[in-house]
Amino acid sequence: MPGDERDVVAGGDAFTLPYSAEDFLTWLVAERGRSANTISAYRRDLMAYGRWLVADRSATTMDGASRDDIVAFIGHLRAGRGLAPSSVKRQLVAVRSFYRFREQEGYADHDPAADIEVPPVPAGLPKALSERDVQSLIDAVTGDDPVARRDRAMVEVLYGTGARISEVVGLSLGDVDLDAQLLRLFGKGSKERVVPVGRYAMRALLDWLGEGGRPAVVPRQWARRGDAEAVFLNQRGGRLSRQGAYGIICEYGRRVGLGAKLSPHVLRHSCATHMLDHGADIRSVQELLGHASITTTQVYTLVSTERLWSVYDAAHPRARLT
Repeated sequence: MPGDERDVVAGGDAFTLPYSAEDFLTWLVAERGRSANTISAYRRDLMAYGRWLVADRSATTMDGASRDDIVAFIGHLRAGRGLAPSSVKRQLVAVRSFYRFREQEGYADHDPAADIEVPPVPAGLPKALSERDVQSLIDAVTGDDPVARRDRAMVEVLYGTGARISEVVGLSLGDVDLDAQLLRLFGKGSKERVVPVGRYAMRALLDWLGEGGRPAVVPRQWARRGDAEAVFLNQRGGRLSRQGAYGIICEYGRRVGLGAKLSPHVLRHSCATHMLDHGADIRSVQELLGHASITTTQVYTLVSTERLWSVYDAAHPRARLT
């Protein structure tokens, strides 16, 4: 709404997203179920586009931009800022989605970005840890105090289920079925799925949820609504944040020498890759990870094929010419 618009200072001038853009962001939440993180990313991309129009096309507004303006913005992203193809694609998707929304909702009678193609992005292979590296990471979580129990449970759940870090820190007690060994996760767009929890992850969860674990950090009074139901708590008794969990995982990675190789998402990649290595069918992996399209999951088969060739090349006596 107009009263909710935010002034952002860029290059000395205040820039405000137009009402149509604010309405678009609201629509993404209300109608498409986009997460807060996605909305923040769309807002940043639209702000960058709007600021560029102010700086480079001073007489043009976001609502009044033409196809030529949008094409020039793409050129600016590629050359002026030297962004990677994936970053250019992401910003262009935000701009195209905005203009498509404007036309569909009656803000405009045409879409200036309708025939602008999204640039292709070279497919990159996700980097998975070896099974030995995963074991080293888990072994690095030592001790029996509440923090160690929490961290061990978090690492085991991330690797054991292939869940996103946002899904894990978003878990509430009602999402955990200890008897059936199942977790209810809420993925992108608040899509719900139920995943199994393996023996190791379940044992770690029980240790964390039992006496000496989570109950030991429960505060006398909850600071925020919803914290009382959070599975993973910080040391102050609040729901563990995504940033906090990210830092915890990376710290254990640093301790075992994984460094930049490790992030929570790498554990998700590792879960998928190792399952395929051990014979899981791709549809089951798709279901576990919550991928909307099988195409997203298929990239992991490329990782496993590369690993197969690596092992074959190193081990088979007639794999290479001598």
